[in-house]
Amino acid sequence: MNRHLKIRNSSTIFLRMVLVILGLVALGLGALILPAIYSGWAREYPSLAHLQYPALLLLGATLIPFFVALYQTMNLLRCIDANRAFSPLSVGALKKIKYSALGFSALYVLFLPIMYMVADVEDAPGLVVIGLGFTAAPIVIAVLTTVLEKLLREAIDAKNENDLTV
Repeated sequence: MNRHLKIRNSSTIFLRMVLVILGLVALGLGALILPAIYSGWAREYPSLAHLQYPALLLLGATLIPFFVALYQTMNLLRCIDANRAFSPLSVGALKKIKYSALGFSALYVLFLPIMYMVADVEDAPGLVVIGLGFTAAPIVIAVLTTVLEKLLREAIDAKNENDLTV
C-alpha cells in the first residue's frame, strides 16, 4: 500500500513539474512574442496596421484561460494526492478546465480572420492551417474533459449508492 502511494505521488510530482514547465514556456513566449508583435506589426504589415491592437489583445487574452486550466489541473492533482479523486472538487476542476479550453479556442476563432489577412499578405496559406490547429486542439481537450467529467460523476454516484447500500 505504501509503495503504491509513493508511485502515485511520484507520478503527480512529475505531472506538476510538466505543468510548471508548460506555464514557464507560455509565460516566456508571451513575454517574447507579444512585444515583438507590438514593435514590428506596423512596419511588417502597413496595410493591417489597424489590426495591431486587436491581435495583441486576442493573443494576450489566450494566456488567461491557459493559466486557469493549468491551475485547475494542479488542483486536480492535489485532489488525487489527497485521495479525493472521486469528489465534487475533481468534477469542478474538470468543468473549469473544459470551459478554459473552450475559451482558449473561442479566442483563436476570433483571431483567425486576422491570421487569414496576415497569411494573405505573406502569401503563406499554411499559417491559416496552423491557426486552425490552435483552434482545434483545445476543442479536443474540452471533449476529453467532458467525457472524464461524465465518467467521474457516474463513478461518484455509484460510490455513493454503494456506500448507502452497505
